[in-house]
Amino acid sequence: MELEESRIIIVVITTILTILGVVFLVVLFTVFQNRKNKLLLERAENKKRYEREIAETQIEIREETLRNISWELHDNIGQLLTLARIQLQHASPESMGEISEIIAKSLTEVRALSKIINPDFINNVKLKKALELEIARFNRLNYIEASLEVIGRELEINQKHGIIIFRILQEFFSNTIKHSKATKLEVFLNYKDDSVEIKAQDNGVGFDVVRIGLKGIGLQNIKARAKLINAEAKFKSEPQKGTSLIINYYI
Repeated sequence: MELEESRIIIVVITTILTILGVVFLVVLFTVFQNRKNKLLLERAENKKRYEREIAETQIEIREETLRNISWELHDNIGQLLTLARIQLQHASPESMGEISEIIAKSLTEVRALSKIINPDFINNVKLKKALELEIARFNRLNYIEASLEVIGRELEINQKHGIIIFRILQEFFSNTIKHSKATKLEVFLNYKDDSVEIKAQDNGVGFDVVRIGLKGIGLQNIKARAKLINAEAKFKSEPQKGTSLIINYYI
């Protein structure tokens, strides 16, 4: 009788343990599946946000390019052609060489603009080349004294990531030219073993980071964009000591 009761108890305990084990496994599987689904959903959302950011950045670059073209047509090419027209009205054999030089310069500027307008060029140009063209444009139009220093051997950067980095830098350049009252802009492109450091700095009025904060110059947007491409972005600034933006991009 006691033996039979012991067997019953063992069976009951075994059944309970089996049920608890099954319940535990079901709960564990459910938790794992929920986490997996959540992770997949986050990845899908991050991919959508990334693709949306790429599209928006490309649109912004095109809009910025069109604004630049408008400025160049008015402030540079327009003035060159106006000068050539005035000189033609009072032309003499001695001045023909100078007039020819002005017209040749105008043609060079038009060719440069036509190259930048090309959508394939905008979408496919490498970061280093894009920065070279931007710096050259600033100097050509006398917006600011600008320079680009490249350090190390050039590394291959994901094209879409390069577009976002370039747009981040464009925002900084725009703020420098419009608001900083700077006379000098320096850009350093430093290629390392597995990363690229891009530093842009001006000698403008700067600002108190603690007192003013950084939202007004879009740092949050810049940081969010940098994060999408596995990069870090940070500002440094002091009153009357200029402002700098440092981007660390990990390949």
